[in-house]
Amino acid sequence: MQKERINPDDYEFEERPIHVNRVMRVGKGRRTPSFNTLSVVGNRDGIVGIGFGSASEISGALRKSFADARKNLIRVPLTGGTLPHEIICEFKSAKVLLKPARPGTGIIAGHATRAILEHAGVRDALTKCLSSRNVKNIAEATMIGLKSLKDVNEVARIRGKTVDELFHKHTNNSDS
Repeated sequence: MQKERINPDDYEFEERPIHVNRVMRVGKGRRTPSFNTLSVVGNRDGIVGIGFGSASEISGALRKSFADARKNLIRVPLTGGTLPHEIICEFKSAKVLLKPARPGTGIIAGHATRAILEHAGVRDALTKCLSSRNVKNIAEATMIGLKSLKDVNEVARIRGKTVDELFHKHTNNSDS
């Protein structure tokens, strides 16, 4: 099943850097500084993307990471401001748990996961990073999890049931 490509020109996005890293290249008796940035863009209504950029100045690295994020947009199925179901997602050594929460809970998450969920439009969610402290891998694992979420209407259509039938167990107990 081919996912639809989201055109970034059709939406208005908010941009935010998640992490800026300064690295040094050593060669020929001198050290050259360079900057890596990880950024998130989203419309706070179900569309979000992350990007990575590297340049000799922070502003150039940010520009590149925002452009990369606009190329990697995904649509997130939301159910009343939260996630439709619980999921554990992995990327390399990073493992992230994403869980729906009751209204009013807010987003309980680490730095990278919080930024991604906020820009996706999630208002209530519980998350936990189960392994790895690498910000880029955590962000990638979060995106894989959001991409893997199933929409309630889609699941009901595939199973040939209504949404009400999925959530309400049929109890055919006699009232004795």
